[in-house]
Amino acid sequence: MKPQSSNAERRVHVRRVDECDTVDELIRHCFPAFGGAFLRRIYTILDRAIGLGCPLTIAVSGPVTVSGQHQAWLIPLLETGWVAYVSTTDAACYHDGHRSLNAHRDPIFEVPIWGDDAALRDERTIRVTDMAFDEDVLLDQDKFISAMLQRPEFQRSMTGTELRNRMGAFYAEQERHNGVSPGLLSTCQRLAIPILVGAPADGSVFLNSVKLWAMQRAGILPSYQFSLDLHAEVFEACAYHRWGLFDQEPHALATLILGGGVPKNFNLQPEPALGQILGIPNVRGYNFDVQIVTAPVTDGSLSSCPPAEAVTWGKVDKDTYQQATESMQADYSTLMPFIVKALLDRRKHYQKLAEQEGLEALCAREPQARGYLRPAQGYRLFEQREQLVTRLVEDVRLNREWLEDSLAYGLARA
Repeated sequence: MKPQSSNAERRVHVRRVDECDTVDELIRHCFPAFGGAFLRRIYTILDRAIGLGCPLTIAVSGPVTVSGQHQAWLIPLLETGWVAYVSTTDAACYHDGHRSLNAHRDPIFEVPIWGDDAALRDERTIRVTDMAFDEDVLLDQDKFISAMLQRPEFQRSMTGTELRNRMGAFYAEQERHNGVSPGLLSTCQRLAIPILVGAPADGSVFLNSVKLWAMQRAGILPSYQFSLDLHAEVFEACAYHRWGLFDQEPHALATLILGGGVPKNFNLQPEPALGQILGIPNVRGYNFDVQIVTAPVTDGSLSSCPPAEAVTWGKVDKDTYQQATESMQADYSTLMPFIVKALLDRRKHYQKLAEQEGLEALCAREPQARGYLRPAQGYRLFEQREQLVTRLVEDVRLNREWLEDSLAYGLARA
């Protein structure tokens, strides 16, 4: 006789696709195995995290803005109120401005991936995979950034989050002036979502600052005082992580990682910065961690390492990772429209039920409805950054003895 199955076993039951009315139902019931099961697990983990009301952080690398993906699925996700902050690249922030430039209406077009790149160069066409635009778009974007960075409000040291918030306001004015849809930075500025960039020198926003710095050094500009305070930006990211663990219900954080590289690492580093470097007690990593990356785990890179490896560093919570993490090797551009649409379908379902029976009655029956229907204005962390940083400074002050002990080491004599 076959032994009775344990509760840990999950029986395989599927539903016909023509019996599914939403993308949410499709993913839950029509992806039983193999690569499809990875997608289902990522989706259901996100569903649990959102339902619990966990603040969600997003790390996204790659040309998400030049390709229009930000407007297709990222901005709709940001507008739910679920997202605490975004970690991305300087390039994503730079290319975000192209569609709003004067005299460049609808500047992005498709080209073949395996076309004649020499011919494109002769035509002054810049290619990003299968997206392309005229070289003059880059040159005018440089002029825009240079003009913006010379404004009086930029003539001081500031964090990168403040730089990108101010850029978002300038982008928003351009978008309104030229009648184009809002981009990533203007949306984050409107929602007060901080944008963190771990490698600001690796992109054209900072390269334009280098130009202005060099012109000042050469005596061409009388003055240029803008600079990035990287210490303050990293500390600010740590303050947001502390807020999620200690100040905000449900005292747990979730992360969605799309692509690898610096955005992924910067998104994961607040826990070791708080616990290992600053010695703050009782700091935990992410309770939920899902990632979609193209790198194979065998390459040994940070981009490919799964959440389980991050557990050993403390970046992901050791008590939850076996049920609340997943890594899928895939191109996120092929999956995220479906994942976001399914999550929005589920949110719409709860909205409809709340209208019919009242929010409190619904949440008593289905508790995760409250997480889905949290206020759409979001956490507005950028507006709270000074208060949150002050709290973390006080934690550092209280940890003085541990920190002073961490400074001593018997260095070998040179």
